[in-house]
Amino acid sequence: MTRTSPRPFSVRRLPGFTAIAITCFVLLYAPIVTIVIYSFNAGDSVALWRGFSTKWYTVAAGNQIVQEATLRSLVIALWASGISTVLATMAALGTTRARNYRGRTLIYMLINQPLMVPEIVTAVALLIFFSSIKIATGYSGLGYLILAHSAFCIPFAYLPIRARMEGMDLALESAAADLYATPWQTFRRITLPLMAPGIAAGAMLAFVVSLDDVIITEFVKSAGQDTLPTYMLGQLRRAVTPEVNAISTALLALTVLLLTVFFILSGRNTARS
Repeated sequence: MTRTSPRPFSVRRLPGFTAIAITCFVLLYAPIVTIVIYSFNAGDSVALWRGFSTKWYTVAAGNQIVQEATLRSLVIALWASGISTVLATMAALGTTRARNYRGRTLIYMLINQPLMVPEIVTAVALLIFFSSIKIATGYSGLGYLILAHSAFCIPFAYLPIRARMEGMDLALESAAADLYATPWQTFRRITLPLMAPGIAAGAMLAFVVSLDDVIITEFVKSAGQDTLPTYMLGQLRRAVTPEVNAISTALLALTVLLLTVFFILSGRNTARS
């Protein structure tokens, strides 16, 4: 008598899994789809459909305040992603390319702490810290927002870089050292090219996080320093028009594009590892 092997466990066979999964996807994406659809509304209402039109994209593109907020958001995100990626790369090198030492787990915890602490707590702490500096120096430029975003984005850039470096074989670096390469030559010719996809993925993820941030920006910014998300938040407190939907759709498209590139790079990292 032959004994049949049991079928492997699959969560999809659980009762109600399909219905629950579909419900979750609908609740997650139905509001986003609604925003995208109503961004093409010809009328002034965000709730009543008056026909198809792209005029609100034209209105948003011609709005000088939107242009300034967009440029400001891009400048802050570029600087923040650059600074946080450099610091995250240095942290990844120090935690993956060194012999095991006491306190490494504590360092991991400190680097990833902004991911665990509620963002409102980080925002209040940054507000208090930078307010004292503003009073002492009298400077109230974008530097505070750049530094605040950089500090918050470090763990987002660190995770893919560290994951990439942990999957790299140390044999190549050891072979370079055996061939009398200096540490700098080994880093420039071996380590850096191998970790470049992880660095690019970390930079893109940090850029997206900085570009979309609202809470920290709202607490740290000075007067006249609205970014695109905070401008949209201010508009929602006033008269809401489909212009906000158009801006949201454009920002969503940019975020999806960057995240798609991020996941492609992450997939290549996994395949190469």
